[in-house]
Order: sequence, then C-alpha cells, then structure tokens
Amino acid sequence: MMKKSKKIALVFASILGSLFIMLFFLISCRVDHSPYFKSSYYQTTSSRLDSLKKKRTLSNDFVEAGFSKVSITPSVGNPKDSIELGQFKEAPLAGFGARKGKSATGTHDSIFVKAAAIKVGTQLVVIVGADILIMPPNIIDDVTMLLAKKGIQRNQVFYSASHTHSSIGAWGPGFIGEQFAGQANPRVNQWLVRQISQAVTLAITDLKPARIGNGYFNAAPYTRNRLVGESGTKNNDFNFISIQQKGGRKAVIGSFGAHATTIGADNMQFSADYPGYWQRKMERGSVDLAIFCGGSVGSQSPSGEGKGFEKPKKIGESLADSLEIHLAGVELKDKIELSAMSLKMDLPDYNIRLTTNLHFSTWLSKKLMPLPENVYLQVIKIGNLIWFTTPCDFSGEFARQLKDALATKGFNANVTSFNGSYVGYIIPGKYFYLDAYEPKTMGWFGPNMGEYTFELIRHLSEIITQPVQ
Repeated sequence: MMKKSKKIALVFASILGSLFIMLFFLISCRVDHSPYFKSSYYQTTSSRLDSLKKKRTLSNDFVEAGFSKVSITPSVGNPKDSIELGQFKEAPLAGFGARKGKSATGTHDSIFVKAAAIKVGTQLVVIVGADILIMPPNIIDDVTMLLAKKGIQRNQVFYSASHTHSSIGAWGPGFIGEQFAGQANPRVNQWLVRQISQAVTLAITDLKPARIGNGYFNAAPYTRNRLVGESGTKNNDFNFISIQQKGGRKAVIGSFGAHATTIGADNMQFSADYPGYWQRKMERGSVDLAIFCGGSVGSQSPSGEGKGFEKPKKIGESLADSLEIHLAGVELKDKIELSAMSLKMDLPDYNIRLTTNLHFSTWLSKKLMPLPENVYLQVIKIGNLIWFTTPCDFSGEFARQLKDALATKGFNANVTSFNGSYVGYIIPGKYFYLDAYEPKTMGWFGPNMGEYTFELIRHLSEIITQPVQ
C-alpha cells in the first residue's frame, strides 16, 4: 500500500511539474534581440517617413497666437459624481504605486491644462501642457474624436504633461495602469476629455496677431542623472518659447527635464509640484500665462533641498527667476517659418519583464495593460526652434545628443515627453540589463526600443530642417 501511494504521489508530482513548465512557457518568453531594422514594425514606420518627406509643407508668414487655461482640479468628498462640476466622491492621486489607489484628501495647489495656439499662414499648431502624470492614451483618443468634429486634427495638437506625481488619477486602463493611477472611473475620464478639449478650442478662438521667440538656459543645479549618476550624462537646459499678442496677453511655454517628484507618496493632496510653483511665479511676474511641458525626464531627477513643499517651491521659483532674466534678451519676431510633422509608430511586441532575461508573453502583457494604438512622434519647426514631442519618459541622454547635433546646424532643439500616448521609458539600450526601475520595470518593448525611437527622431529632425523643394 505504501509503495502504491508513493507511485501515485510521484505521478501526481510529475503531472504538476509538467503543468508548471507548460504554464511557465505560456506566460513567459526570452528577450528578443533581433535587429530592429530588419523588423516589420521598422519597415512600416520607415515607409511613413518617406511619405512625410514628400508631403511636408512650410509656411513663412506673420504669426497669430491664442492662449487658454482650464482647471482640472477636482473636488473630492462629494455625495455623488458630477462631470459638469468636476465633483467626485473620490479621486485617487496618480504617480506612486505606494499610495495603493487611495483617494486624495484635498487640494494643496490647483492644477490646470493650458494651451497655446500658433498660426503662421495656413498652418496651425496647438501646444498643450497639463499638470498631470501623463497625457493618458485613452483620454487623448477621445479628445481627438471630439476635436475632429470641429475640424482640428490630431497632427495639429502637440501634448505634454508636467509629470507631477500628485495629480488626478482614475484614468489608467488595465491592471498596470491602475497600479499607478488608481481604480478607473469613467466619469473622471469624461470630465478630463471635456476639459482638455475645451483648452484646445479656447486657445484657437483667442488667435490674434503676435510675436514669438525662443531660448534656453543652463539649469544644472536642479537636475541629476538618477540612473547611473556622474558616469552618465543629462540634459541641463531649460527651454522656453516666448509669445506676445500685439496689444494683448503674454505667454511663455517652459520645458525642463527633471522629474516632478519633489513631493513623495506620503502627500495626499493635489499639487502641480515644482512646475506649479514655476507657473504661478511667472504669472505673478511678466506673463499672463505660463505653460509647463515635461522635458526629457527619462533618468533625470530633481535636485534641491527642503522639506515637504519647500523643495518644489525653491526649484520652481528659482527656475522662474532665471527665466525672467533670459526673457528680457529674447528677440520676438512677427514673421517666422512654421512646419510640423507627426509620425505614427508601429511598435515591437511587448517585453514586460518577469525576470532579467524573461518577459511575460505578449497575450498576457496585453491583459495586464492594453497596447496603445495611436503612438506618435511629433515635431514642430518654429523659426530656429525644433520642438519634439514623444510618447514616453524620454531619455535626457538621448535629448542631449539630439540638441548638440542640431546646434551645429544653427537650431535650438527641445524634446518633451507624454504626448498623448505612453510606451514606458525610452532610454539607451546599453542600460537594458541594469537591475533598476527604468530599464527593468518600465522598459516595456525590449532592448532595441530606445535606438529604434531615437533613429526615427533623428530622421524627423533631418527632414524638418531641410528646405522645402
């Protein structure tokens, strides 16, 4: 009887072992190192580049500009949700998984979505910046449909987010999205869609003759390379666009590469972090509207001192003080060249990693997080400024390389993140196997995603800086 029981136990263990091995292979795959330039996604996206080159247009004419500011500060603790009033029973803060989806307790400082519409000749672009973690893909897809009904196309709108980790959540689809943004709430989604759409349309209706200029300054004391420290490089520049309506309002669009994470997960109040302090001080100073666009935040953390809200205040207001000095020396022009391009990207298969060398299978990854469908790289030429937008936390190291390369041709370049889709962190492939948050947890598309994306951006930069035939 003992021998028979042992046999049964061995057979049962063997079956369980086989099932475990089968399950392991069903949910995991080895990291793919195939050359990206031989892939179908690369070939398809490259063919779109050729098409963009042929269709590119350039306007050289007088400038018109319009501005808008719309609140996305929700009211929490209400008896019921109201999309019309922006009132909700609960609204989680997005940014830190350690909060575990808990609702905000109130507001420390108000958060907004702001927009600047720029028109030159027949070409119109709208730059949008919001005090939010990212511009969520599902939200922007709905905004795109709403704006299309008003004749505003996706390739005219250039989104970014400040990347504050203390803004409204409840928009993240899928298991992974909810870890960062809390449980999804369709009513919060509808409200955000309405507010963002309104910001775009109000900016366009405000168009007036204007003058425009741009510049940058070194802000090295306020950022550091958090991935590899001093052995790596970083993008220290604070970039800006200065716009002044003739006889009307003044606006500035600022972009910086330090993460808006000066306030930790223990904060449970809505806040725009240091970008909010920057915006408020600028609006108390020389401009009527200050718009912040998160720059090349990949691998870059804020650097500064202070406890609680002292640190974001010092960083934000110091950046504002420096900008005020530089604004005084900017040449504003009423006639410039404007060109814009939007490149839709095909993506590799998901490589959301289970271990260093293994990743979850594609089907399981899609269950954890829906694959984004409308992923774009975008670029605007505004005079000598080349302004890129990307669907990710874009590497400060890559941005520095691009900026230096374009500077040799006489152009000022800036790269912003969070342009309306999200594909994780885009950083150099040499960091892929580091046991760190950015490459391991947030490197969702394999070791070649950084080089693939950077190559496309370099091609876009070459096209947009060439004379139109």
